[in-house]
Amino acid sequence: MELFGRDLLANRYHNKGTAFTVDERDRFRLHGLLPPTIEELDTQLLRVRLEYDDKSTDLDRHIYLRLLQMRSTVLFYRFVTANLAEMLPIVYTPTVGLACQQWSRIYRREHGLYVSIGDLGRVGELVDNAIAKVDRISIVVVTDGERILGLGDLGVGGMGISIGKLALYSAVGGVDPETTLPVALDVGTDNEALLSDPLYLGRRHQRIRGPQYDELVDELVDTLRARCPGVVLQWEDFALRNAGHLLTRHRRRICSFNDDIQGTAAVTAAAVIAGMKIAEEPIAALRTVIVGGGSAGIGIANQLVATLVMSGVSPERARSQCWLVDREGLVHLGQADVPVAQRPYARSAVDIDGWEADRDGRIPLAEVVRRVVPHALVGVTGQPGLFTEEVIRAMGSGVVRPIVMPLSNPTLRAEALPADIIEWTGGRALIGTGSPFPPVEYGGATYPIAQVNNVYVFPGLGLGLVACGATEVTDDMITAASLAVAGYVGDEQEAGEPPLVPPIESSHSIARAVALAIAGQAVLDGVAPPRTDAALAARVDASCWYPSY
Repeated sequence: MELFGRDLLANRYHNKGTAFTVDERDRFRLHGLLPPTIEELDTQLLRVRLEYDDKSTDLDRHIYLRLLQMRSTVLFYRFVTANLAEMLPIVYTPTVGLACQQWSRIYRREHGLYVSIGDLGRVGELVDNAIAKVDRISIVVVTDGERILGLGDLGVGGMGISIGKLALYSAVGGVDPETTLPVALDVGTDNEALLSDPLYLGRRHQRIRGPQYDELVDELVDTLRARCPGVVLQWEDFALRNAGHLLTRHRRRICSFNDDIQGTAAVTAAAVIAGMKIAEEPIAALRTVIVGGGSAGIGIANQLVATLVMSGVSPERARSQCWLVDREGLVHLGQADVPVAQRPYARSAVDIDGWEADRDGRIPLAEVVRRVVPHALVGVTGQPGLFTEEVIRAMGSGVVRPIVMPLSNPTLRAEALPADIIEWTGGRALIGTGSPFPPVEYGGATYPIAQVNNVYVFPGLGLGLVACGATEVTDDMITAASLAVAGYVGDEQEAGEPPLVPPIESSHSIARAVALAIAGQAVLDGVAPPRTDAALAARVDASCWYPSY
């Protein structure tokens, strides 16, 4: 269906603005609606750069880019892809966290699908409204806003996360943005500040849980299966109580994965593999302490166990080489009500015989690190300063090249600052962070800080799933994605020590490598139609979208 005049200019996917030619202005009745000058895309990008550089804060830059995205898909993505390293922290973490906090105050116009608890029984109608005049939807990102980054319950403001993730699917993975759909599930919020804010745009009641919640999600999944055949669904920023539950409930009903559990796990495992390689340590010897027993921490633990098993370690031994620390200290069987997801990593009384507990009976992180002396220390807690000098020095006392990964987002939530880690280890630490940090100067040397960002995994994962027509995301497919990223570390490093992850400028080619690994593994696992490697590569390349008029 062709669009004309103002309807065409209002359509973000097809609007070219001042780049419409004379013939196009004739055909689409645009004369008089645009200035007479006809511009090339490069000229439009110069104007975008001038406007962008005029903004004084990162939130202002984020809002400007969002408005540009609403106006012209091609112009937005061309600008972002051409300046990816600069734009990534603005389009996504850490700035997107602030945008989600301010969502109801910076709201401009529609983007995405809002499904609230009051919409039970009519979700199909809402989806039809959202995808009207769209040929197909290939990827959906959905959140209920309960655990946004390290910021907690932001209610309907979680929509900013869904939009930001899909922006990277297109900018990095080459997924056509017109085939993507961000979704916010609004089941209320337990954030009292939002409930008392007169500008809050979500439902004003405490979160609905239990059967009614599941019924709403079930209806959304059933609708997407019916309306959008072959769609890939990404679960994003759900609290632990729902993250694993929803993934287990729906992963075989619709092709879906949880980025906080599986995407974070894949990229973290890739960074740890790279760190062990740099340290010249066998991966089978890996000892890891993971701080944070939520969905991300459990996902990382599970993926590292899978990595060890792949290297020849037995599953039981692999789990024994992974220690989990939560808010109650080291997770062990002597604690009451250990969550089901944490139980495989709960230590027995024999394991911790003689270990020192604090005055509350908890075994603290410092004691765990002192006893274990891990090769890798991973933080996904949202608790700044948790990796203290005592903890890092204890780790560095027994490991030559400690791998320290404060992964919590945004920046202010990081468990430790890279500069401190470098100082406490005398420059020996291999550091990966969740948010971007500048290089650290120490002892006359410069230490670049690797951002262990899920962007290395999920865009290629989505691209590969769409290209091969997978019906399910298997555990081996996540491992394949992790190995594809790990194998890329150092390939483009001209001099010096390689970082834990490749440079962000390599993300386009990494996405393709991940897509090929995912597609190939999907065929091996029997969840995609059988095709040769050459045929899969052709389908991946044919599925890529590039921002151009």
